[in-house]
Amino acid sequence: MQDAWSDVLVTSFRDVVERLAHVTPRLLAMVVVILLGWAVAAIVRRLTVRVFRMADVDARCARWGLTASLSRSGIGQPPSQVIGQLVFWTIFFVAILTSVEALEMPATAGMAAGVVRFLPNLVIAVLVWMVGWLLANFMAQAVLIAAVNAQVALAPLIAGAVRWLVLVFAGAAALTQLGIAREMVLLTFGIAFGGTVLALALAFGLGGKELAREILESRIRKREGDNDQLTHV
Repeated sequence: MQDAWSDVLVTSFRDVVERLAHVTPRLLAMVVVILLGWAVAAIVRRLTVRVFRMADVDARCARWGLTASLSRSGIGQPPSQVIGQLVFWTIFFVAILTSVEALEMPATAGMAAGVVRFLPNLVIAVLVWMVGWLLANFMAQAVLIAAVNAQVALAPLIAGAVRWLVLVFAGAAALTQLGIAREMVLLTFGIAFGGTVLALALAFGLGGKELAREILESRIRKREGDNDQLTHV
């Protein structure tokens, strides 16, 4: 009986040791990959921030209104730091996925390769959204200045509608690039676009009602004045 228990314990202990011997190198490889990924991500982040500062991106973004938009969103860092953080976490995330795949578990097989294939679409979608954000702020400011100079009563409303229209378009383009519910995105964009155009038409109609009446009255008075002159002649 004691021999049987001894055999069971020895066999169990041998199995545990063999599993540890099989898993330990993979765990070490996982830790090494994570540390290397963190180091590479930190170096690339520092280089990215330095390059963007040398290109004077922060000052340009401040002129374009992006820095103010980030502040309103609760992000107090300058755009160069934000881009550096995005680069850092992207590289570190890929390193974590690669390290998990080093364990050679069936559930994680091919995960890193799939994410790496998806990254270009993600980068393009982020760039599309950032460009759309910049363009939305620029166009909203331009429309606001033009409407105020033209003494349009609903200038802030029109500028806000233009900004949201560009943002909706940029968001739809970014989601389409990611391949997320493409038909639903296009349908939502169509509805939002139609609603925005209708709102702009109503705004222009209500805001320009008085102006149109003044123009018509001035033309009628001018025509009546011309008729009076012809009658006197």
